[in-house]
Amino acid sequence: MNDRYLSVDQVAALLGTTPRFPRRLIEERRIRYVKVGRHVRIPESAIEEFVRSRTVEPVKPHRATLRRAA
Repeated sequence: MNDRYLSVDQVAALLGTTPRFPRRLIEERRIRYVKVGRHVRIPESAIEEFVRSRTVEPVKPHRATLRRAA
């Protein structure tokens, strides 16, 4: 339980979005969250998992695809 629990506004600032985006993630249950009374908190590890699972790695192009026909 070493996680920091962030508010929706803090998560939005961390991701560089508006608060609407984290709220939508919560509503669609695409991210883990904790309800404390009427407050919603998101663990930092949940944000890291979310970003890691949606990170797209670059692909090196094949040499054959770079050649042009004369």
